[in-house]
Amino acid sequence: MAQAREKEGLQHLLEQARGYLPEDRIRLIEEAYAFAESCHADQRRESGEPFIVHPLDAALTIASLQLDADAVAAALLHDVQEDCDVPNQELKRRFGAEVAKLVDGVTKLKRIAWQSPEPGIVDGAMQAENLRKMLLAMAEDVRVVIIKLADRLHNMRTLEHLEAAKRLSTAQETMEIYAPLAGRLGIWQMKWELEDLAFCHLQPEKYQEIAQLIASRRTTRERYIAQVEKILREELTKQGVEAAIQGRAKHIYSVYQKMQKYGDQGKTFNEIYDLLALRVLVNTVTDCYGALGAVHGLWRPIPGQFDDYIANPKEGVYQSLHSTVMCLGARPLEVPIRTHEMHRLAEYGVAAHWRYKEGGRQDVRFEERLSWLRQLLEWQRDMAHAEEFVETVKTDVFQDQVFVYTPKGEIKDLPAGSTPIDFAYRIHTDLGQHCIGAKVNGRLVALNQPLENGDVVEILVGRSSRGPSRDWLNRNLGYVQTSHARQKIRQWFRKQERAENIEKGREMLEKELRRLGLTMARCKDELLRQSRYDTLDDLYAALGFGGASLHQVAVRLERFLKPQEPEPPTEGEAPRRAVSATGIQVLGTGDLLTQLARCCNPVLGDEIIGYVTRSRGVTIHRRDCFNVLHEDERQRLVEVEWGRSGDLYPVAVNIEAWDRVGLLRDISTIIAEEKVNMVAVRTQEREDRTTCISLTLETQGVNQLSRLLSKLETVRGVTSVSRSLNQARERLS
Repeated sequence: MAQAREKEGLQHLLEQARGYLPEDRIRLIEEAYAFAESCHADQRRESGEPFIVHPLDAALTIASLQLDADAVAAALLHDVQEDCDVPNQELKRRFGAEVAKLVDGVTKLKRIAWQSPEPGIVDGAMQAENLRKMLLAMAEDVRVVIIKLADRLHNMRTLEHLEAAKRLSTAQETMEIYAPLAGRLGIWQMKWELEDLAFCHLQPEKYQEIAQLIASRRTTRERYIAQVEKILREELTKQGVEAAIQGRAKHIYSVYQKMQKYGDQGKTFNEIYDLLALRVLVNTVTDCYGALGAVHGLWRPIPGQFDDYIANPKEGVYQSLHSTVMCLGARPLEVPIRTHEMHRLAEYGVAAHWRYKEGGRQDVRFEERLSWLRQLLEWQRDMAHAEEFVETVKTDVFQDQVFVYTPKGEIKDLPAGSTPIDFAYRIHTDLGQHCIGAKVNGRLVALNQPLENGDVVEILVGRSSRGPSRDWLNRNLGYVQTSHARQKIRQWFRKQERAENIEKGREMLEKELRRLGLTMARCKDELLRQSRYDTLDDLYAALGFGGASLHQVAVRLERFLKPQEPEPPTEGEAPRRAVSATGIQVLGTGDLLTQLARCCNPVLGDEIIGYVTRSRGVTIHRRDCFNVLHEDERQRLVEVEWGRSGDLYPVAVNIEAWDRVGLLRDISTIIAEEKVNMVAVRTQEREDRTTCISLTLETQGVNQLSRLLSKLETVRGVTSVSRSLNQARERLS
């Protein structure tokens, strides 16, 4: 039975290959299969299947992408050099130098271990070196990496046969490395399948939930699509446009991502999944625009939902017309329209541009498609730390992209969410270092405004510019999104005098500690213990040039320090709003009434502990709360943990500022923009025209609070912003 299945697989491979290769090249594939089968004759997969099933499946993937015969043969042979001890010279003698070189390249990539030998340890240097090896292999011959992706795809299809720990680590690296890499190479079908397979193992319950929801709506959906397709086909025929119309399958992981993105906006699965799509393929560019006219004649286009990637290709390569219309029953319908050739380029990515096709003709568009790779390898030479390289690849290369233009009309791709500062550093480091402003589409904009597809960006420079601002490194302010720009800014500050960086870092840290109600004298020992620096001056210098994160340092400290000496409670004080039992979980029990302690005001992200009161359920305290640390009845303390992240937690904030008209309005605007609820406000004016504003806010946790405090400090006239820890002392019982 197994031999019959393998023979059937070989025939399928040869049929695919004959569809685009001459017969003399088919013989190379047949010889490679026969040799691989003999080498792996005594080997079995974890599933119990004959080993030859694996390279055969990889070769089928390569043939489906219509790569050359050498690549198909190399896919069949990709395991024989390492697993069967076949010398590379033997492969060269039998199958030629090109096949031997590809097999050797894949063998070297197989030796890459993304995970550290120690469980739970992330080795940044190892990850960086492995990424560098893969990118260098791709720059030398991208077929090596495509074969590696085909190898990973079949391994993911049979992942259930591995033990649990190996299964999870393989799925994680597939989601983080291989699926994004397939997408960056434009091989979208492979990317989507890798994501779905990895998601199935990383979050099996969520995967099954979405799969069942999709299956339950399939019949209704297919009936609707058939009706729409019939109407559109008839209209295109009337207009003399010959077209192929295809439905686009929804991928489970993409549905999950949309649920994560739009779930907070109250959208249901039905609303997210109801975004339907039909792809229209035509023969000529003229027919593309004719088909677009037919679509818009039938259904009303939704404003702002049209993109012409034929006139303005993505990455200089991807071409298509994208329009979303309000279709039958007021349901939105996505309609991408492209020629058959454009579709081939979109589906196969770099494989469609293959410069080593039979005949050896080079493809200029292939070179354009890999321009990002050459630039990344150039950046890598300037990076001081291995972790910087890993961060750059994951954030600047593997994320979704936006495409913007220089004033001269050159297109530049940047990670989604990038700002004018990111754009400036993308053009040239000096342009970023001397940037003082930006115009987008001819209008002055803030330097932290996210760029959108199609924006024309002009960077303004100053002759007397002193270089970048340290605020650009504050992630809460949103000036810089790309790792590349952040690294260049850090390099600029690192080159400044050490004494200057130490002084600036000391000022920054002392200001942050004051804002959080802490002092350096109380926490310097803990500060050094929690950091990787030997002396405070080393830490100050790192903060000064941006090598250390001020926010991370402060958050680590905050949870270890005690609040200031509390005041006695006020008689008859109104009880605090209780948090639901689902908001905080008391471990080892059923639902219990819980409430936040008034003495320390714990916020999501703080380390917490519960105290069982005699009449009010469980009171939730910070672990470093004065009352908890000095409690005699330790047996009444219980372990608790934060539940869902949607609950809100009260926190007191004090703002010192120069009084002026519109001050409270500006503060309220920022609070509203951060989607933070302000439940109480009290102002105290002074004779020197300053004012103290005391706020009670409801936040989702420490991260949101820290981001809000940073933004409040930018309000004109504000001199200080701090979280109030001087709360009323509360008896535990």
